[in-house]
Amino acid sequence: MPASAKRHIVGTLLAVSLALPAWAATEPAAAPASGAPAAPSAQKAPIDALLSSSRSGGDDFLPPDRAFQLEALAEGTDRVRLNWHIADGYYLYRARIKVSTSDPHAQLGPTQFPPGQVKNDEYFGRQEIYHHELSAAIPVVRERGGALELPLQVTYQGCAEAGLCYPPITKAVTVSLAATAALTTQSPDAGGAGDASGSDQSVFAARIRSGSLLLMLGSFYLAGLLLSLTPCVLPMVPILSGIIAGAGHNITTARAFALSLCYVLGMALTYTVAGIACAAAGRQVQAVFEQWWVIALFATLFVVLGASMLGFFTLQMPVSVQTRIAGLSNRQSAGTFGGVAVMGALSALIVTTCVAPALVGALVVISQTGQVVRGGAALFAMSIGMGTPLLLVGASAGRLLPKAGPWMDLVKRFFGVVMLAVAAWMLARIVPPRLALVLWAVPALLLAWLFWSQTRRRSALSWALRVAGLGAALYGVALAAGSALGGSDPFAPIPALAAKTHALPFRSIKSLADLDRELARARAQGQGVLVDFSADWCTSCKEMERYTFSDPAVQAALSNTVLLRADVTRNDAEDQALLKHFGIFGPPTIAFYGADGQERPALRVVGYMKADAFAARSRAALHAPS
Repeated sequence: MPASAKRHIVGTLLAVSLALPAWAATEPAAAPASGAPAAPSAQKAPIDALLSSSRSGGDDFLPPDRAFQLEALAEGTDRVRLNWHIADGYYLYRARIKVSTSDPHAQLGPTQFPPGQVKNDEYFGRQEIYHHELSAAIPVVRERGGALELPLQVTYQGCAEAGLCYPPITKAVTVSLAATAALTTQSPDAGGAGDASGSDQSVFAARIRSGSLLLMLGSFYLAGLLLSLTPCVLPMVPILSGIIAGAGHNITTARAFALSLCYVLGMALTYTVAGIACAAAGRQVQAVFEQWWVIALFATLFVVLGASMLGFFTLQMPVSVQTRIAGLSNRQSAGTFGGVAVMGALSALIVTTCVAPALVGALVVISQTGQVVRGGAALFAMSIGMGTPLLLVGASAGRLLPKAGPWMDLVKRFFGVVMLAVAAWMLARIVPPRLALVLWAVPALLLAWLFWSQTRRRSALSWALRVAGLGAALYGVALAAGSALGGSDPFAPIPALAAKTHALPFRSIKSLADLDRELARARAQGQGVLVDFSADWCTSCKEMERYTFSDPAVQAALSNTVLLRADVTRNDAEDQALLKHFGIFGPPTIAFYGADGQERPALRVVGYMKADAFAARSRAALHAPS
């Protein structure tokens, strides 16, 4: 080797040795990510000094901790988010990012990266890189439900556009994960971590945690609009129509819409506050308003209102109160708006019993992350979506409802019958099925009497009312007869005429011990498990039983599956412990376990699901490789 070359090498090494003490004394320590201690500076000083001594042309490259600033954050109870702030003129390699944990009680799923920029690297070949910033999510599966201090080792590597490549950097960070109510033993990549096949409620929850506020509100408004087509919300339509019909013969479209708006706002505010209160208290939202005495109280209210509209008696305030209200009404044209808003608030307590994926997502985020404002805004947007059809009813009331003449009495009495039907619908959830048929028969027979009492004149409308009355009478008689014959289905009251369907062979479980025993037995036999959470008062549960579980495709998908059912109607201590174990706010919720005995939480079903979609979900959850 030439002497000049040897002198150059020796000079470079000498410069490095002299630079080390000065660099260590003047270079500030890198700030640790999320409170964790940074890697010792002595591990980075030699390479930084060597790079500094070998720079050409006076280029001033940033130290690695300033070029790539790492931040580790908890995202909910089962996800970690890593954020890199990348200086201008620098970039990170996606393929060089590795994350691991030394905690034996936690497993990390695949890191979920956003799309990057493709670069043809001279040394590494075709690479995906990130400029300016990078945010990646990592799912975490935990074996314990308490708070977790999760240690992470994050390795990454980047370069400067000017031609300098840094060696791999490893940071030790610790992320604090809050306690979780539901434990899963699923592999982090089971069901596709970060895949679109994730549970519906998880998608809604993610939209609340972060992202565009307008997108979140729009998503929940649309969810509420779809929820308005379910049986949980449809009873509100006749209630509001009855209010408008009783507001007077000459009500204008503008006033009808204003009354509807007051009703919807009262419902939305109560629905939002009730949801936030239930989530913050950690209680199952349905159970709060599904106590038998609460249902009976509201049913009694609708019976009284219906009987009054049918003319059996007159509800009115004391004369002194009426005089004061009349005085206020003279000064304020919206004198009845407050009462309508109160009625909407009471109606919200019925709507709150509906459980859908969007509602569960909002409640989960509120209860686990404390983001009450965003969660409350999501609930309010959803309730406005549910109330949109009610606003349409109000906007059209001036044109569609009769305004004058004897037909107004018919409209008023008709809505009285409908309110009795709402009371029967509520009581059917807490009384024996045979008695429920009798309750349904009452409004059916009253409707028949009402239609036949309005057919004194011979006209096309009178004949139409007679036919409708005859149909209602036959249905009422069938309900009463079906109850005497042991029937239980209001859609097929006569047992002998009901379509024969093969019911799925569910086994009842009551406690966590029952669940563990059945799971162990199914795992020993190599079978998957379906756990159905149901309740007598759950409307969507009955829909699942009638339309989904009876479908041949669904029964074929569940042919080699252990079917378990947890009836949480009583909501006693064992029911609450079971719901808390799964992190469930209410039925209907369906959990799947593979033949390996591990749950597939990403494929849970919350709320009603049609047969074809449920069959596909079942096959994906039960027959996917473990």
